Amino acid sequence: MLKTRIITAVAIMPLVLGMLFLAPAAGWSLFALAIALVAVWEWSRLAKLPAAAQGVYLALSGALGAAAWLASLRLPASEFLVLARGVFGVAAVFWFVVAPLWLARGWRPGPLASAAAGWLVVWPTWFALVFLREVSPWVLLAVAALVWVADIAAYFAGRKFGKRKLAPAVSPGKSWEGVYGGMAGVLAYGLVLWWVSRQQATPLTALFTPAGGIAALVAMLLLTGLSVVGDLFESWMKRGAGMKDSSQLLPGHGGILDRIDALTSTLPVAALAIACLR
Repeated sequence: MLKTRIITAVAIMPLVLGMLFLAPAAGWSLFALAIALVAVWEWSRLAKLPAAAQGVYLALSGALGAAAWLASLRLPASEFLVLARGVFGVAAVFWFVVAPLWLARGWRPGPLASAAAGWLVVWPTWFALVFLREVSPWVLLAVAALVWVADIAAYFAGRKFGKRKLAPAVSPGKSWEGVYGGMAGVLAYGLVLWWVSRQQATPLTALFTPAGGIAALVAMLLLTGLSVVGDLFESWMKRGAGMKDSSQLLPGHGGILDRIDALTSTLPVAALAIACLR
């Protein structure tokens, strides 16, 4: 399994990084759209939509995706920013309020409500991928790396110190000690970024300027907490659907949603914070 995961990651990473740093804006947004549409398809399976309803849902998703892509190309930058801020604001309400309540109360909404939640999960993520890449590919990569650092640190801290279960009914393997380890890892990562940004001008320097960088470090810890919510929310949906993985598209990794679950909650909120600085 580990060998398969490594081979898949090695095969995919050059494509993702190549698109991120070398593709034109239209190419990157189209690439992100392809990812989003696959994620929507996977979510329709988690929502357990009947076949006919699934077809309608995917058709509407395709229309929404096409409209969003055209808007990113044709709208003036200022108007697209206003649209993106609205989308990010809705996503922030979902991840700070709705998703935690959903998890805390163990809600099992019907297929249509679950499908609607899928749009709130996927489309703000697409807008964030487009907006943050426009700000700077390095900014997008830095925010995504925050999630990866948190995940790795949480894994090792949980294995070493994990005793108190975080959400046994949702994801039995996660512990509070793992969460604290993830936050410690992200804090160390943030301090490195802060130090580098003070040594020389980088695309991240402006983000570490307010409050001497303290605001950025606090925001990174907040995003770490949201990454846990995103991870748990997808796990809850998979558990309700009786599925281990969202699909089998990525050998050794599962599906697209399995790889971007924590990004769906962090990228839109990070994008909202950065958009408010522009």
